[in-house]
Parts: sequence; structure tokens; C-alpha cells
Amino acid sequence: MINGKRIVVVMPAYNAAKTLEKTVGELPATVDIKILVDDHSSDETVRVAQALGLQVFVHEKNYGYGRNQQTCYREALAAGGDIVVMVHPDYQYTPLLVEAMASLVVYDVYDVVLGSRIIGGGARKGGMPLYKYVANRFLTAFQNIFAGAKLSEYHTGFRAFSKKVLMNLPLLENSDDFVFDNEVLAQCIFFNYRIGEISCPTKYFPEASSINFARSVKYGFGVLLTTLKLRLEKMGLARFRLFSPSGRKLMLNYYFPGSIDAPQEKERTSSLSTEA
Repeated sequence: MINGKRIVVVMPAYNAAKTLEKTVGELPATVDIKILVDDHSSDETVRVAQALGLQVFVHEKNYGYGRNQQTCYREALAAGGDIVVMVHPDYQYTPLLVEAMASLVVYDVYDVVLGSRIIGGGARKGGMPLYKYVANRFLTAFQNIFAGAKLSEYHTGFRAFSKKVLMNLPLLENSDDFVFDNEVLAQCIFFNYRIGEISCPTKYFPEASSINFARSVKYGFGVLLTTLKLRLEKMGLARFRLFSPSGRKLMLNYYFPGSIDAPQEKERTSSLSTEA
């Protein structure tokens, strides 16, 4: 805990067996609960996670990165988390910064904190491919202009959230794919949540997960579309459920008897299906 607030780390995982132990080994002692959601990996991710003592939830099929995060956040809130930090289990971002990021939310400095690979020039030093760096800089500049914000990058997967943010954003309106991350930040900007950043070293190596060029292109177009939607919504020229206050939100009673599409308790702890 930090200042009486429960800290939960969530790890959306897919074939992360080779790097999971290193990631978990660097999590600070202030983390109260460690949750891993496995998106139907084909390696030993689940076995390794269980051996490390993590709370493990398994999708019975591969739903995608965005749906994985929905499960992560739902489980973190159901476990009583006040601050939720997403850490990729591929060891690309250093878990040593979890406490610093969580503290900025705990003490109400920000509602959301991002671990930025760009501040301090760590991205290229850490081995980020040149084409990804150039795309990151272009997309970030585009988004800052049209979203009316000023962030060093929108594409980091290292993030800390307050419970309030995760409860109030219409996260179930978001994509199941990688653009989910970008949609979340667009929603945070639209609903005027305070977003902070800290410098985060990054490491690119063969075992670290990374989307290929084709998926990167698809993600890039998704980012442009999300940004244009945000701009149109803010100008009052269009309406999107992505930014609707009445949009679908995470349900904490998802697993309770009587809730819509509630799976049985045994499914929750073994083969978990998240309905969005």
C-alpha cells in the first residue's frame, strides 16, 4: 500500500513465459496484488505465473490485447484496487517505476500517469526500431494538435490509473485490438482527466513482444481515426459512443448471481470469457 491505498499491478499476457519471472522480480514491495490475464497463450505463461504466485485468469480463446485489458481492470477493481498499474510482462518497461507512477496518483497529483519512452531520449537508446520511432513522433504530433493535449507520446503500454478513471470511462466501447490503448487516452482527454508522464527506460530484445509492420500500420490508421473522432466530438460535429457518458463501463457485479452473462465462479478462476 501507499498512503492507505491498495496498489494492484495487472499484466495482460500473451506468450510471456520467457520474460515473466524477470518482470515480476522487479515489482516493488508496495504492490498489494499482482494479476495476470492470459489471452490463450501457446507457451508456458500460465504455469510460470502460477509458480510465481500471481492471481491468474485465462481467456478460453484469444480475444485480443484490448479485451485482455478489460479483464485486467475488471479483476483489479473487483479485488479492491485503488490504483491500478498496467505492466507488460515482456520486460520491455522497467517495473521499478511502478511505485513512482502509483504515488503520483495516490497523492492526487494526476489521475493517469504514463511511463514515457520519449522523455530523456530512452526509446532509440533502448533499441526501438527507427520506423517505429518515426511513426511514434508523427502520430504523437498529430494527436497533440488535434486532441488539444501536450503529451510526449500516446503509445506507451506502461500506465497507472485511479479507480475513479477506470470506473467512469466507457471502456467497453473500445476496440479489442491494440488501438484500445489509444482510445483510452482519447477518452481521458475528452473527460478532462489529468494525465502526467515520467521518463521510462525501455528495452527491445528478441523475447520482448512487438507487433509486426502490418499490425503497426493498422494501429497507426486506428490512431488517426480515433483522434479525428475525438476532434469531431469536441467540436460538436459528431457523436460517438466511445465518448458517451452513458457508454458501456466495467461492471463490478459481472460475476455475481443475477448479473447479465455472468459466468460461473469456477470459470472465473480457470477459463475466463469476457463479454463486451
